[in-house]
Amino acid sequence: MVANTKYRDIVREIALDHYGYVATNEAVEAGVPAVELPKLAARGGLENVAYGLYRVPDVPSTRYDQFAEALLRVGEGAYLHGESVLALFGLADVNPRRIKVAVPRRARPKLPAFVELKQVKDRARKTFYEGLAAQPVADALLECRGRIPTERLLDATKQARAEGLLTTGEWQRVKKGIRA
Repeated sequence: MVANTKYRDIVREIALDHYGYVATNEAVEAGVPAVELPKLAARGGLENVAYGLYRVPDVPSTRYDQFAEALLRVGEGAYLHGESVLALFGLADVNPRRIKVAVPRRARPKLPAFVELKQVKDRARKTFYEGLAAQPVADALLECRGRIPTERLLDATKQARAEGLLTTGEWQRVKKGIRA
């Protein structure tokens, strides 16, 4: 650790990159002993969100915070799935009550009511949007067939293409898949 660097500063730097959240394992990797996080929380420098997950209260909130929290609560390998990917970008006029998080392995973390866990096969494609692991928009649009009206999905496909979220090939594949 660099001289004059405080644990609180290190934790804050991590949190700034993760929508205000810091996991114990990330703090430890950065040189902050795990025992320091509960101490910081007791002094008001952190809020304990869940086992091994804290939030720095003075980091400004964004519209992505709850998505980040859901992913961090589930843990390694988790990514946004289906309607949650569309909600991330305001596509298809979806506003799911629960954030859908997929994992390639069996997971049984204690989750709040706003997180819905889905186990998927290992080979599912993943990408990152705004620093959040997610199913690609093209796959999410196709995933939502049958749950979201076709016209809304086609409008969302057009919007996603206009916003640069779909390549020409993906756009054509998704349009064809939705109409099928």
